[in-house]
Amino acid sequence: MSLKKLNTVLAAVVVLFTLYLGLSFVLPLGTTFPGLANWPSDGSGFSIVKGSREIAMGLTMGILLVTGHRRPLGWVLLMVAVAPFGDMVNVLAHHGSTAAALGIHGLTAALIAVTGLLLLRETSKARKAPKATAPAPAAQPA
Repeated sequence: MSLKKLNTVLAAVVVLFTLYLGLSFVLPLGTTFPGLANWPSDGSGFSIVKGSREIAMGLTMGILLVTGHRRPLGWVLLMVAVAPFGDMVNVLAHHGSTAAALGIHGLTAALIAVTGLLLLRETSKARKAPKATAPAPAAQPA
């Protein structure tokens, strides 16, 4: 499998999972918050804010993937990796499960960051490839 196909599959998985996660927080599907010892109550708005954030990130990545803007997608994936990292820090700071913090949020952040770096590497190689230049026109006598 070529690097481009692998990157496309990884990016599509990240996009679809992010959209699924966002919808699961916004729609009443009985979502829990992995790793937190005390879940915020349903009336707090926490799940709506978290879900809206996930949906916005998923749509941004999805649009860049579908339109073929691979280098910007790589940068956005690196930026998006900050969100699960922040979730990991949040779980650890609020005395949640260390295993869930590192195993769920930490690995998610790492997967997203690696996918972004792979996309940047792929597009970096494409940018450095020598472009074919047309031969210069012959000089015309005056």
